[in-house]
Amino acid sequence: MSRPHLLAAEDPELAPSADPRRSRRRILEADLSGGRQLAAAERVLDLLDEHGAALAERSNAAGHLTGSALVVDHTGTRTLLMLHTKLGRWLQPGGHADGDHELAGVALKEATEETGIEGLRVRVPAVDIDLHLVDHGDALGEHLHLDLRFVVVAPPDAVEKRNHESRELRWVTMDELCALAEDDSVRRLARLGLGPSTG
Repeated sequence: MSRPHLLAAEDPELAPSADPRRSRRRILEADLSGGRQLAAAERVLDLLDEHGAALAERSNAAGHLTGSALVVDHTGTRTLLMLHTKLGRWLQPGGHADGDHELAGVALKEATEETGIEGLRVRVPAVDIDLHLVDHGDALGEHLHLDLRFVVVAPPDAVEKRNHESRELRWVTMDELCALAEDDSVRRLARLGLGPSTG
């Protein structure tokens, strides 16, 4: 596991890549604990062996890679949740890899697009992995997300601005998140990523 560090969007380490070895590396270096996370990581690594680069494409029927971000304020004590437009639930920002195996870059890009916050930085390694079925109500139908999750740190002067993917954005503490978020995996991610140290 690599030492935690923050990367800005322009860092060469986050350059997009079609090479599945890049996502494999991010999964192997992730700071994962517990049987469920480790089993999920093993399943994704097996799928990478089977599907290669295609696992980053949303058209892959076996499932596809996504990158998510727990966006935290500069103190590390609050996170920014979005009320997802299509799913109608409070979730963290994130989205499909769409061919990019640099999942830390995917998580940072999605967080920037969905929160409108300038100057976000992603902390590597990842802190969580989650496999879940999603149905966006579109032509894809129900499909499996293989979601690698990162902490993304907002600058002190962060100003959020939602886009079409959310009905609302809200900064919340852990207690407030537990009252809003129905999804256990969102709560787990917040427990892993919230705390007094974000650097």
